[in-house]
Amino acid sequence: MSARPIDEPHRASSQLELLFDLIFVVAVAAVTAQFAHDIADGHGLAGLVPFLQVFFAIWWAWMNFTWFASSYDTDDVAYRLLTMVQMAGVLVLAAGVPGAASHSDYRIVTLGYLIMRIGLVAQWLRAGLEDPASRRTALRYAGGIIFLQMGWLLRLVLVETGVLPSSFGLPFFVCLVALELAVPRWAERTRPTNWHPHHIAERYGLFTIILLGESVLAASRGVEGALETDRISAPFVVIAGSGLVLLFALWWLYFLGPAGDGLSDRRHRSYLWGYGHYGIFAALAALGAGLEVAVEQSGHDVAASPPALGYAVAVPVGVYLALLWVVHMLVIADPVISPAAVLGCVIVVMSLPLATPWIGVAAVVAAIAAVSVLLVAVTIWTAAAGTRAEARRHDSQ
Repeated sequence: MSARPIDEPHRASSQLELLFDLIFVVAVAAVTAQFAHDIADGHGLAGLVPFLQVFFAIWWAWMNFTWFASSYDTDDVAYRLLTMVQMAGVLVLAAGVPGAASHSDYRIVTLGYLIMRIGLVAQWLRAGLEDPASRRTALRYAGGIIFLQMGWLLRLVLVETGVLPSSFGLPFFVCLVALELAVPRWAERTRPTNWHPHHIAERYGLFTIILLGESVLAASRGVEGALETDRISAPFVVIAGSGLVLLFALWWLYFLGPAGDGLSDRRHRSYLWGYGHYGIFAALAALGAGLEVAVEQSGHDVAASPPALGYAVAVPVGVYLALLWVVHMLVIADPVISPAAVLGCVIVVMSLPLATPWIGVAAVVAAIAAVSVLLVAVTIWTAAAGTRAEARRHDSQ
């Protein structure tokens, strides 16, 4: 298991990585469905923290494997088997999502997380054994993961036995998350790993597509719920159509910037770029939940108020747009998306739910979709105008 070259040509996701992503579809679908249930019952704010906690476990497990694979994907028997162990852990974690979100029962989630970490630690130990040049880095990764996994198990035991008051559960979680995020930086101080910038950009793009697909799946569940009542109305058609247009616009915006080239030129910003995607990915998953309930309420009544349903769509879109501009700015010298345009769109999107009592949920979702499409159009027009101006300058010279 030697490190792969940083500049390896034509590096692309392997079939095993694609299978790994497919397994995560199950976990993301579980946490999105549970969050949608909380929103429909009028407990969206109460369900937000469990949603973000469980989604962190999903995202962090995916991210750890992705960056490791970018450096050490040998695709031999041992590598495949250990990766499949991590996949099994993801499925166990997904099985524990309902209990974690509804009753704060993190036993199954922690078990799934433990299984995933066992496979990852074994991979790092193997890398440390077989790649002497990066041995200290690999052993730091393995040691940091083991130490923090003990911390997660300790948290579970303290909560289950009542030793840790419920009010301390979230601060304990935040501390462990901060330490988890610090491990890669600490480990790579000795010697950076050989992750491939274009491969990483592709992997993040694929996971973005998966989350957009999850939003489509979540919205389709809302369509099914509305169809069961045989109440096909104009709001139903508007929300379903607008939701699809909105997802198309968000996809378009994500892939406007050449992230691979940016990461290649600014490898020192990879941590902020990678960590910033937690908010982007969580926003897309939350948007799926919001669209599901918005579509469903057009067919039958839900406990959530109309403004709450409007914010369930608007807040994820606003967070997505803001963070997308931030991560593009980190690695792209000349960001394609204008900060003024993003700021204006975010303000409008976040303000639209205030009008829900007068114009309805369907109109608010349609307006959010229209604003997102307008941002795409302005960005494309601005980029084209810049290209034409550059061509004129070149011709004049």
